[in-house]
Amino acid sequence: MKPQPTTSIIQHFSGIEDPRIARHKKHRLSDIFFIAICGADNWVAIETFGKAKKDWFTQLLNLEHGIPSHDTFGNVFAAIDTQKFSEAFSRWVADLAQLTQGQVIAINGKCLRGSIDRASGKAAIYMVSAWAHQNQLVLGQQKVDDKSNEITAIPKLLLQLDIVGAVITMDAMGCQTKIAAQIIQQGADYVLSLKGNQGELHDDVKTFFNSTLAPTIGNISYDGEHGRIETRTIRATADIQWLQERHSQWVGLNSIIAVTAKRQLKNKTEEETRYFISSLDARDPKKLGHIVRAHWGVENNLHWVLDQAFDEDSHRARAGHSAANMAVMRHIALNLIKTEKTAKIGVKTKRLKAGWDNDYLLKILLGEQKS
Repeated sequence: MKPQPTTSIIQHFSGIEDPRIARHKKHRLSDIFFIAICGADNWVAIETFGKAKKDWFTQLLNLEHGIPSHDTFGNVFAAIDTQKFSEAFSRWVADLAQLTQGQVIAINGKCLRGSIDRASGKAAIYMVSAWAHQNQLVLGQQKVDDKSNEITAIPKLLLQLDIVGAVITMDAMGCQTKIAAQIIQQGADYVLSLKGNQGELHDDVKTFFNSTLAPTIGNISYDGEHGRIETRTIRATADIQWLQERHSQWVGLNSIIAVTAKRQLKNKTEEETRYFISSLDARDPKKLGHIVRAHWGVENNLHWVLDQAFDEDSHRARAGHSAANMAVMRHIALNLIKTEKTAKIGVKTKRLKAGWDNDYLLKILLGEQKS
């Protein structure tokens, strides 16, 4: 019996409206999705990859009109509704993996540098993504609206996700009263980076940690690599009734945290203290330190991988919604690769192996639906 390709993906994405005129449809939308997921990093490369494996794709998909052209791929992804695409993605991931209780979900934005079009005055687009630290999966993404910023995209992204029992982390851009309230309303906790954009709150927290009333160090950790030694100290307290009264608009505010990083590189020493607010209690400073550190994992485990393994910054898709939609496709491919655990190699090498080995490619596509 012939295996069916990515049944779960096709089911979850089958509700996306096909933007093409009926008389112009030669290829099923699901087949276009499937080949694009398997393919390379631009329209021409995807077509070339498809044609190189035409017999395999034809056997698997029962293609009636061969491999779509690069223009077909480009036109379809330029026209698909990105919002509907992102919502379908989040439903698929919810089926793909079971999140653990207390999962750290980092919300962070990334600029798609290749989407900038100076000739037409079109700025590069930003995508805000949700990254599950323990599962190492993208849970969802939201395109930042033109002439807006991440503050407007984050609430939309959170609404796409089931975050009950999770801990949501964000940098200072997401440190907003309405976002904190939404996180609590959706049944999660938060740890939010605090900077000058929250003037009085930031100043109050900083002044407290620099005073004689500041809590003692609750945890110390060390890290050394590339000739650098970093010492991180964590101070945290839930004894903040005074702060809660002064800033009562912050729903769920239960504790404040100071993380001091001291870096030694040869004869140079640098020290920086960052401040955070949280809905968690302060009884376990080590755990709070882990959560803070986990947030920055999104840079190395998601953004860096997208650039190194998928060459995201060089992708020149600009027409219509193509840049944002291809960002979603890269997230799909990354999640499938991350879910495949048998090959103990990096993401980029897994992509190469899948291109060389049809059996391994099919294994990634038909991998376990729960992890």
